[in-house]
Amino acid sequence: MAELTARQQEVLDFIRRQLQENGYPPSSREIQARFGFQSQTAAMNHLRALERKGAIERTPGKARSAVDPQLVRARVSLRSIPLFGQIPAGMAVESAQLAEGSLNIDPSTFGVKNGKNLFALKVRGDSMIDAQIADGDTVVLVNRPPRNGDIVAALIDGESTLKRYTVEKGKPYLKAENRNYPNLVPASDLVIQGVMVGLLRTRVRG
Repeated sequence: MAELTARQQEVLDFIRRQLQENGYPPSSREIQARFGFQSQTAAMNHLRALERKGAIERTPGKARSAVDPQLVRARVSLRSIPLFGQIPAGMAVESAQLAEGSLNIDPSTFGVKNGKNLFALKVRGDSMIDAQIADGDTVVLVNRPPRNGDIVAALIDGESTLKRYTVEKGKPYLKAENRNYPNLVPASDLVIQGVMVGLLRTRVRG
């Protein structure tokens, strides 16, 4: 496959996510809405470019005509990961998480070779809205040590929250991405449960 531009890669990733979540690809109008293109023609031009570069195959005359052959071939390697209950993207609250279901994903979509350490959480609240993480979204996380600036699911003094892991002068704290919420500084314990590697949305936001 020929090298893609950054925007073409974003469109391809969106197509892959829609295939995984819904079982069918997005229409050109949905691609237009997702990326804020001024016309449906712009979305079609991106699909044509992806087709020329071998990233997708399209069936003429069908609205939902983008098919990613690489993903189709890889369906046998889709991995089921646990979907846990909601995690607050607001003030930290007491939370005991039990798996409420599962998601079938392609780990490579999130830059992960082996999905055995992946899990997903539903987001509740708006403290991460400036990081484009909204109430109702699903975040995909991997169990690994965090780096400064990672968005993490964490237990802070026994309470659960989703925030940005930040280290200043050797001391870690959890940073909100909404100025209406305070940052969280651990009084005693800070346990990182997972580092965010992907985001799934259930609807297109304007």
